[in-house]
Amino acid sequence: MPPIPPKFDITRPDIERVVAAFYAVVREHPGLGPIFAAHVTDWDAHEVKVANFWANAILHEKSYDGNPMTAHQDAGNVKPGMFSIWLDLFDKILTLELRPDQAAAWSELAHRIGRSLRAGVVDRGTLPGGIPKLT
Repeated sequence: MPPIPPKFDITRPDIERVVAAFYAVVREHPGLGPIFAAHVTDWDAHEVKVANFWANAILHEKSYDGNPMTAHQDAGNVKPGMFSIWLDLFDKILTLELRPDQAAAWSELAHRIGRSLRAGVVDRGTLPGGIPKLT
């Protein structure tokens, strides 16, 4: 059986470069930096894991072992509004690091995944009908 083609034209080194550039900005961000710092003790290992996630999602590699939904839910300090900040920063890095077609394709995928993660965080914190859990 032939390998599954990538979702769009990009290489593993491109993915690794984007991930490294993104987390360099995140570490300095006044809102996101402290959130990540509370959970990430080894940035190199974190970047490898995230690059593996994206390589799996885009290139269909089998290098990622994890569950992003559980990680975001279990963090305890990830709030729904943080996803738009994350995605805005990610889009800026994509635009700086990639060709326009690559940036657009990856952005579309990131926004779809971001909506799913945000829904998982929001749904976990709400009752049926969107009523916030207060306890």
